[in-house]
Amino acid sequence: MSNQASMNEKAQPFVEHLIELRDRLLKTLLVVVAIFACMVPFANEIYDFVADPLQARLTEGAGMIATEVTSPFLTPFKTTFVLAFFVSIPFVLFQFWAFIAPGLYRNEKRLIAPLMISSVFLFYAGMAFAYFVVFPIIFEFFISSADADIKVLPDIRMYLDLALKLFFAFGFAFEIPIATVVLIWSGAVTARDLAKKRPYVIVACFALGMLLTPPDVISQTLLAVPMWLLFEVGILCGRWIKRGNKEEEPERD
Repeated sequence: MSNQASMNEKAQPFVEHLIELRDRLLKTLLVVVAIFACMVPFANEIYDFVADPLQARLTEGAGMIATEVTSPFLTPFKTTFVLAFFVSIPFVLFQFWAFIAPGLYRNEKRLIAPLMISSVFLFYAGMAFAYFVVFPIIFEFFISSADADIKVLPDIRMYLDLALKLFFAFGFAFEIPIATVVLIWSGAVTARDLAKKRPYVIVACFALGMLLTPPDVISQTLLAVPMWLLFEVGILCGRWIKRGNKEEEPERD
């Protein structure tokens, strides 16, 4: 009987965690849907804003086309839903923080909260860098490289797929300082060890740039160079991270 009671006591907290996780996921979904519902009336304007870096560089009289019957309707909706998720990222991370916070030590809480805030800022910064810097350069290059007899008429769905791929690629690439700081703080590596691996990191940055961007040198370089610079920033920040004394057991809240 005592063993059965012990097993029941262990099972109850696990079930409670699952219920809490379900509730937080439902809250996140409701927030995303609510933001999406508010943005739906402006779906076409939102897509026009996302497509502006390409549309502004098309020749006079040219425009974007839809090769599928449902594209004019579904593509703006897809754009709006993804944007709603991007806007709700701070709330998503807050729910994640609230879920794991009770199991963290005090020194972990002091570090993780700033890291989450920084990760949101860096993700948005990566998207902004892609939209305001990368898009104008690569689209100008693509369109100007077309023959004079070729009329460039991009498909709206294919453009959205490319834009979202670049948004995610640059958004996550700008998280490199966060990953670097976490590795150093956790003791997995030291800043000196990472600095010694710099040549391999540079090669890896260009390899990822080749995989995550269109097959041209310009966009690959525009992703690889910021990734390398952000890696250097992560090393500099990691040098200031002081791990707690291993001999002292930190207290939980």
